[in-house]
Amino acid sequence: MRMIVTLSLLMTMLLLTFSPIKGQANPNLGVSAEHAVLMDSESGRVLFEKDAYDSSLIASTTKIMTAIIAIESGKLDEKVEVSGQAVRTEGSSIYLTEDEKIPLRDLVYGLMLRSGNDSAVAIAEHVGGSVEGFTHLMNEKAQWLGMQSSHFENPHGLDGETHFSSAYDLGLLMAYAMKDETFREVTGSEKYLSENRDYAWMNKNKLLTKYYEPTNGGKTGFTKKAGRTLVSSAERDGMELIAVTLNAPDDWNDHQRMYEWGFEHFETVQLQKQGVMEANGQSYYIPRDVSMPLSLLEKEQLEAHFYRYPVDDSSHLAGVAHYSIGDTPLLKTHVWKERPEQGLIEESLNFMKQLTGVSIW
Repeated sequence: MRMIVTLSLLMTMLLLTFSPIKGQANPNLGVSAEHAVLMDSESGRVLFEKDAYDSSLIASTTKIMTAIIAIESGKLDEKVEVSGQAVRTEGSSIYLTEDEKIPLRDLVYGLMLRSGNDSAVAIAEHVGGSVEGFTHLMNEKAQWLGMQSSHFENPHGLDGETHFSSAYDLGLLMAYAMKDETFREVTGSEKYLSENRDYAWMNKNKLLTKYYEPTNGGKTGFTKKAGRTLVSSAERDGMELIAVTLNAPDDWNDHQRMYEWGFEHFETVQLQKQGVMEANGQSYYIPRDVSMPLSLLEKEQLEAHFYRYPVDDSSHLAGVAHYSIGDTPLLKTHVWKERPEQGLIEESLNFMKQLTGVSIW
């Protein structure tokens, strides 16, 4: 019975808690990219997009997915024996040698900072048992994250007929990955010295190392067919944004332009605070803090309404709060009758994490 209750609570948390709307392109913000998106990392709100939901080649930005799966495997301190297949992988390399034994953690740094395709294959073979097994994990993760325009056939991003994603999907992936402290440390590092090397690997992401101070992470990519691809994150005044460009000849400037526009026109507004609330003589429980980037005009037009559900003693939910900008829906969050047992919440979240590797929040 407890497992049934736990699963019921789990699905309520997963499916009903938070439903942000998608944004629209701003014609005054020009970018060179064929596909682009700027989104808020915390809420997932899209602030700007240009054909962001169309599938495209993504080159080495693929490695964000490879890295987060490797990190979540719990095997970072294990030694990986490098195969001949990994060493012979074409493209960018960290110059692994066959039968070399190197910590998985070092391979993740080599993957993200130097974009090593040999590192990607070595990671895939160790974590997934084979490249094919690892790509299954990649597609499984993409499905759980809601990356509906994505499919992976390799861990490195070399062009493939069934290897693609969208700017929006990569934004979702980066926002998710940035919630992991180890991933944040890796992607935000300017250099890393492997225990197997006597020289440091320098990060290729010049947005982080040279061009834009608020940058705190990202991944570059390039193939002749995909063009220049770039996923990045930047934080200012407590608001973290994610930018993605695909096939962008001027990607460094595209990202800086999007960030400056986003930071100038939006600020993070707390819409609800976790805890007990009183309304019309009734007590209700808000299960989480919810913040959203809003423009000054949107703040003035923000409306909130609470709709109670019919009385049902078997349900945990009391109703739903709808937030809108004038007549345009913004998001909805569910309100609980009372605070669930803390142990039950933790059990549900841990179960979800073990099952999928995806945290609900």
